[in-house]
Amino acid sequence: MTPWNLLDLDRALRASWAADTCSPDDLPDWHPGNPAWGHCDITALLVHDLFGGDLVVGEVHLDGVQRGHHWWNRLANGVELDLTREQFRRGQTITTLRVVERPPGPVLRRGAEYLLLRERVGARLGPLPEPSR
Repeated sequence: MTPWNLLDLDRALRASWAADTCSPDDLPDWHPGNPAWGHCDITALLVHDLFGGDLVVGEVHLDGVQRGHHWWNRLANGVELDLTREQFRRGQTITTLRVVERPPGPVLRRGAEYLLLRERVGARLGPLPEPSR
């Protein structure tokens, strides 16, 4: 396995996010100028595959209205890692965060997009470890 660092992972993710890996709910607003848009859930799962830790989810609010959810990671050492936070450019706020346990087995919701993102990132970084369970 070729060694890589967090900057390598960030670059590989940014080069791999695309319309075909965006959440269908977010696809109407996705564009290459904001490639992280609609990718937080599968990105958080991929980071969890690589580093373990916790999955964290919060509610996204804009103008006082909930507009969905946002996912990120809390690593085992307590550091919170959010590689898609910059997608929020219109003043959205994230509230009501909670840690969620990753269900065992394969990714069911957005499984095809998750596998495609894993494949693209792996093509850039080299073989990735098996998903954390």
